[in-house]
Parts: sequence; structure tokens; C-alpha cells
Amino acid sequence: MISVVFLASIRERLACQQLPFEMSAAQFSVAELTECLAQRGDLWRQVLMDDRVLVAVNQQMSHADSIIHDGDEVAFFPPVTGG
Repeated sequence: MISVVFLASIRERLACQQLPFEMSAAQFSVAELTECLAQRGDLWRQVLMDDRVLVAVNQQMSHADSIIHDGDEVAFFPPVTGG
């Protein structure tokens, strides 16, 4: 099982802070996880399939082809700006 975390405006839009996710395979890519979550409904698809959404696996910035393993934490968050 992995822990999926939604941060900042993504958390607010989805009204969900954290979601346990049972993996159906030994490993998943970030893209596969995102597609599975997007199947939860139109709002989920709209929010998570936005090209600007960032993803971290175990607090390391990741890409669509990054591999997720059982026990990992995956966080989705909006782009951040510095000042």
C-alpha cells in the first residue's frame, strides 16, 4: 500500500488530504497512479492531469515515469513560487 498525499490548493479542490492506495502490481509509475486516481471522477481528472501539477515520491521530486514501490509516499502539489 502507498500513501497518497494532496497538498495546498490540490487538497482543497479535491477535499482530500490523504488517501491510502492499494497497488495492484509490485510497482507502479507515477503516470499509472495518476491515471488510476483520475478515474475517481471529472474533478479528479481535471486537477491531477494538469501539466503544472508536481509530484514527489518519498519527498523527492519525480516525473511521470518514476517508479513507485509498496510503502512509498506520493505527494501531489501545485507549482510553487519563491520570492
